[in-house]
Amino acid sequence: MAAVPAPAADGSCGVKGVPRVVAVGDVHGSYDRFLAILQTAGILDPSAKWAGGRAHLVQVGDVLDRGLEGPKVLDFLMRLEGQAEKAGGRVHALLGNHEVMNMLGDLRYVSAEEYQAFRTPESERRREHLYEASMARARDNAKARGEKFDETSFRARFNEQAPLGYAERMEAFSESGRYGRWLRKRETLATIDGVAFLHGGLTPEVAALGCEAINDRVRREIGTDIDKTLASAPTTLAAGENGPLWYRGLARGTEADVAPLAEGVHRALGTHAVVIGHTVTGTGGIVVRLGGRIVMIDAGMTDQYGGHAAALEIDGEGRMTAIYPDRREPLQLPAAARLLAEPASGRPFWLAAPMVAGLD
Repeated sequence: MAAVPAPAADGSCGVKGVPRVVAVGDVHGSYDRFLAILQTAGILDPSAKWAGGRAHLVQVGDVLDRGLEGPKVLDFLMRLEGQAEKAGGRVHALLGNHEVMNMLGDLRYVSAEEYQAFRTPESERRREHLYEASMARARDNAKARGEKFDETSFRARFNEQAPLGYAERMEAFSESGRYGRWLRKRETLATIDGVAFLHGGLTPEVAALGCEAINDRVRREIGTDIDKTLASAPTTLAAGENGPLWYRGLARGTEADVAPLAEGVHRALGTHAVVIGHTVTGTGGIVVRLGGRIVMIDAGMTDQYGGHAAALEIDGEGRMTAIYPDRREPLQLPAAARLLAEPASGRPFWLAAPMVAGLD
């Protein structure tokens, strides 16, 4: 594969004056559906080249795992960045928890077919070299514990967990690898014209760190501080369940329970809406909560979740539209959005504007 330069972090905090934003949720290797929904949204032309002009595309992470073509999606996004920039547009390819899992060596969702895609004529030799090094460490550890080392059992487990192509894939996602270098420069959070975009969600406490600090900290945790992250993953933003890549508190629970959390997030960030993936909506489409304060865009693109492709469009006036392969559905939010952005008399926003019924 030809090398693609990894640009510097794109500075996605506090972006203003964007004429059109198109946001897409979790792709999980569904390359063809991803390209098709971007073509339907007018971001790509029929040859899969940038056609969005000055629009911004936000992909909220989780392009990897579950499906078969995650690396192919990464290659595409890497190419599309340059095309968009030349046209005056932008691609915000944000991190998801599955990108971070791959960089931290958690490969439980990687398919056997995906390893096959990384095989080369050198794969047998490289796997054997990896086996020898791994076996030596395992034998030394067993000896230190006063245990007998069973090489036959170890070999069987190794062959199961490290198929041909494993070593090459691990290298590709390392700090010096093609995908690892690029991913470690990606943002976790983007704020565009008062709308926050990210993969999982934010607690008010994490939001209080601010957009730039969140992005810097996650980059550090999967970069220079990766050993510390591996040693104490639950306490980190990159891998902790309350971190922005994993948190589901804005997607689950009743409207009454979620409302104060959303209010705290928006007050901390100075935003009026947050767009999230990570949690499949279960409806096959985009779901709006709290009168537009929370928008869930993971419709379930993979076969595992029904193969539902969707994109969210936000125009220059803040109007939101759900885009599906066969239709466009305006989300009736403008009046509520104005109230939510400027709650009357200091009242909590969930009392100052009507709820969107039937979406919890």
